[in-house]
This record gives sequence, structure tokens and C-alpha cells, in this order.
Amino acid sequence: MELTLSTDRLILRPLCDDDLDLAIELFTDPDVVRYVGKLLTVEEVKDLMKDSVKRCADGCIGIWCVIDRQTSEKIGSGVLLPMPIEEDDTNWDLVEGPDIPNCDIEVGYMLKKSAWGKGFATEICKELLQFAFTQTALIEVVATFNDDNVNSRNVLLKCGLKDMGRWQAYGEDSPCFRITKQQWLSENR
Repeated sequence: MELTLSTDRLILRPLCDDDLDLAIELFTDPDVVRYVGKLLTVEEVKDLMKDSVKRCADGCIGIWCVIDRQTSEKIGSGVLLPMPIEEDDTNWDLVEGPDIPNCDIEVGYMLKKSAWGKGFATEICKELLQFAFTQTALIEVVATFNDDNVNSRNVLLKCGLKDMGRWQAYGEDSPCFRITKQQWLSENR
């Protein structure tokens, strides 16, 4: 199975240890992490990398490094990962083995500030949904976001995810968005 994905403007390839520079840039920028977690030190990001490069289900579940085709610059990441419910971060023990974890799988993305406002988040999300529903056994993908992050809400709606109300995610009461394979197929024929 091909895990390197591409769009007209982007290449998404599995995150690897050589992407530590990107991870440091993302997780040490207070504006970038404002809606997705806490600010980390360089040492904390280095520790996080050992889990961040994990993949399971023949590589279908994990994190992708997003590269701008035109400039070859690493501009962010995209994910298909187990959705944490009570925890405030991914349970990385679930990202092991040959099978898709038996839990909700979340689509998500993070972009450097220089890549904001250019439609890249929508492009990443759409590509990961296409991959999920045409190349894997996933029958549903979920997403959530910080209530104050209107832009992420708009991205999810543009990508066809449906607002399902509220649920528990990342240890908090959060917006719940979902799309099934059947919904995606009916919208993308």
C-alpha cells in the first residue's frame, strides 16, 4: 500500500525521525498549539517523537509530514489516529500491530503559521479522508476541535464531516464531527 499521498499542492508522507525540526517548530510556537494542546519545550518534543513516528494497520494509522510541492518546505502534519476520550493525548499503545485500533479514528492537521489561510488544512483533511475510505478498512472517521477555533470547524464542514453535537474527547466536553465511508462515497463520486 502506498502511504505517500499527494494533491496538486502537497505531498503527505509518513512522519519520520528526520522531521524533528518540523515537530519542534510546530509544538514550540504558542500560536500553533493554541487550540491543539500545550506549548512544549524542545526536550519534550524530542521525547514525543518516539511515539509520533509510530504507525499501525500496515501504516494506515499514524502521522504524515506535509510538504509544499512548490517549495519542498515542510509546512505541517496530518493525522489519522485513535481519538483520546478521557486522556488529553493519543494513547500511543493503540498505534501498534497489524490491525486498525478498535476505537474512533480521528482526522486532524497542524500547520505552521506561514501556511495558514491558504486552504492547506482542507486539502490535507480531504486527502486523508480519501485515503481512509479508499485504501483502508475504516468505515467512519471522527474529528473534534477547540470551541474557539471556528476555522477548524469550517474545514471539517467543507470536507463533509457532520456536526453530531457534543461528546467527550481529550478529557473535555467537545464538538463531535463524523463522516462515514458511505457518506463520503456518496459525496465524492
